[in-house]
Amino acid sequence: MLAVLAVTGLITVACADDTDTGGPAAPPGPGTTADATQPVTTDAHRSDGLVIDVTIEDGSVTPTNERFQGRVGEPITIRVTSDTDDELHVHSIPEHTFAVAPRADQTFEFTVEVPGQVEIELHDLHRTIATVHVRQ
Repeated sequence: MLAVLAVTGLITVACADDTDTGGPAAPPGPGTTADATQPVTTDAHRSDGLVIDVTIEDGSVTPTNERFQGRVGEPITIRVTSDTDDELHVHSIPEHTFAVAPRADQTFEFTVEVPGQVEIELHDLHRTIATVHVRQ
């Protein structure tokens, strides 16, 4: 029981020293619970926006049909490594289209100005990479 209280005290002290940067909360650790108001997302969301790493190889795309969280006006960066040409479509307001070349380390960045569901798709491979729920 004393060990549980000590760990709880350390967690409370560590949280009390953090300043609110407006970024996402850290994922819950052992013995803690997730806040029901905070959606669970991957580690792709950073303080400077959402980053999605995409690999296109031998006709296969990773990730496929992933779900992410974003915010209006924050940058969304897609980093692509591909072995083929394709076209990346972002169905948002405004819409965005990027030419994908057969090479590594391609970076495409955009922002979304209207909240809602934003689909990111590959035109030639007919794959949905991700859907980003963009909030205010």
